[in-house]
Amino acid sequence: MAAEGGRCVTHSPFEYAVIRAVPRVQRGEFINVGVLLYCQQKDFLGARVHLDTGRLHCLDPNSDVADVDTALRSWERTCTGEGPAVVMKPGERFRWLTAPRSTIIQAGPVHTGITVDPAKDLDRLLDLLVL
Repeated sequence: MAAEGGRCVTHSPFEYAVIRAVPRVQRGEFINVGVLLYCQQKDFLGARVHLDTGRLHCLDPNSDVADVDTALRSWERTCTGEGPAVVMKPGERFRWLTAPRSTIIQAGPVHTGITVDPAKDLDRLLDLLVL
């Protein structure tokens, strides 16, 4: 705990991974399209996404933007526990999403940090790593 503005603030560790769009999986080229953030102590799992279609089409002019967007929205729904993920705890959902896969949407390596406000740090990481 630390004092901030006259009140005690708890700093909590978190894990995050960049969400990548890989339009041609066989080539391994990708663009960053979002961020996942999991903070166990604050029971927080969130995703923020932003698809830059111009950058996507630079990698593959034939990319199906609707398919990529649908896949990204399913990652957001998994974070909130919708659909089949409803039976999984937030940490289990984070591990499932960050597991290696050979699909058009993939997670990069998992990194760590310290936070007071996971939602604020998720927005900060989106600005820093995606936008």
